[in-house]
Amino acid sequence: MESANASGVPQLVQYIREQILRSPERLISFRDFMNLCLYQPEYGYYQNERSKIGKDGDFYTSSNIGGIMGELLAGYFVRTAREQWSADRLSIVEWGAGTGRLAGQIIREIQTDNPDFYEKMNYSIIESSPFHRRRLEDELAEVSDKVTFLGAEEWLQGGPYQETIVFSNELMDAFPVHRICLQEGRLYEIHVRWDERQETFAQALVELENSSVLKHLEEQGIRLSEGQAAEINLEAPQWIRKIGHAMRSGVLITIDYGDVQEEIFAPHRMNGTLLCYRKHQANDRPYAHVGEQDMTAHVNFTALIHAGLEAGLDAWSLRTQKQFLLDSGILEKLEDHRIADPFHPVVRKNRAIRQLLLSDGMSELFKVLVQKKGLSLNR
Repeated sequence: MESANASGVPQLVQYIREQILRSPERLISFRDFMNLCLYQPEYGYYQNERSKIGKDGDFYTSSNIGGIMGELLAGYFVRTAREQWSADRLSIVEWGAGTGRLAGQIIREIQTDNPDFYEKMNYSIIESSPFHRRRLEDELAEVSDKVTFLGAEEWLQGGPYQETIVFSNELMDAFPVHRICLQEGRLYEIHVRWDERQETFAQALVELENSSVLKHLEEQGIRLSEGQAAEINLEAPQWIRKIGHAMRSGVLITIDYGDVQEEIFAPHRMNGTLLCYRKHQANDRPYAHVGEQDMTAHVNFTALIHAGLEAGLDAWSLRTQKQFLLDSGILEKLEDHRIADPFHPVVRKNRAIRQLLLSDGMSELFKVLVQKKGLSLNR
C-alpha cells in the first residue's frame, strides 16, 4: 500500500485518499471529506481515543467552566416540568454527551436540590463514539441507575414521546457541511482531490448540482455575494425535524455557536465560518492534521427554527447564551465574600460565573434555541 505524506493520522489519510482515487471524478465533496475526518469509524477525530475536550484536548465547552452551566440547566429542566408537565416526572435526553461532565453536573444538581424529581428521573444519553461511551460510563458510575444509553435510531423509533426534554450542547457545529462559493455569477461546490505531486489533499471547484443544497438555498432565500464562500449544513435542520416528529409534547434545547441567517451569510463573511481547532488554537486549514483536529462551522439558527416549525415545534425563543444564563438566575449564584484564597470554592465559583458571562465573547457567540411542541413558551 502506497503511503501518503499529508499530515494527520496516516491510516485516515490513506483511507480518504483511496476513497478519492476510487471515485470516477477522483473527487469527493467537502461534506464527505469532513464526515470522514470526524466520523470515520476507526480513525475519525470523534471516534479515536484522543482527548478532545479540556486542558489536554483541543477545545473547551461551557461545562468546563465550573459547574454553573449544569446547575442552571438542571433548574430550567425542573421548572419546565413543574410548570408544564401533567405529572411530577422528568425525562431528559442528552444528544452527544461528550465526556459526561455536563450530564454529571445536571444529574447531581437535581439529586441535591430536587430529590422528588430525582426519584422519578430518567436521563438518556445518545452517544455514537465507543471511546466517549466508556468515558461516560466511568464519569456517571455513581448515578448509573438513572442513566440509559441508547443509539440514535433506537431512541427515534421509540417515540412518540410525551413531556420529554431533549437537549444538545455543541453538537451541530460539528455536523459535516457542504461548502459552496459564487464566482463570476455561478455557484460552485467545493470538492476535495488528491494532489499526487504534493502528496496532500487540495480543493477543487465543481459547478453546484446537488439538488438538496440547491433546494435549501431556494427555500431559505440564501444569496451569496460575488466571490463569497459559505457552508450549508443540511443535517442540522434534518436532525431538528426528526426530534420534532418523535415528540408528541416536549422541549428541544439547542446550545451551540452560530447566528441567524442574515449574519452568517452577510457580505462581510466572504470566507464562510469554517474553522479547525487543535490544541486550543484555531486555524483555517482543513486539509492539515487530518483526524487530529476538530472541524466546525457556525450553526444557522434561522434554518433550525424553520425546520422546527415544520415538525410542530411551534413555540420558540432564541437568545444569546449570556441572556439565557441571566434569565436562568446566574447572578443569584454570586456570593459576597472577603476570602483571599483564590482556590476557595466560593471564589472559584464567582470566577466561573464571571468567565461564563464575560470571557472572550463566548457568551454572545453561543446561542440557546428553545423549541416547544404541545406546550406554551413561557421562558
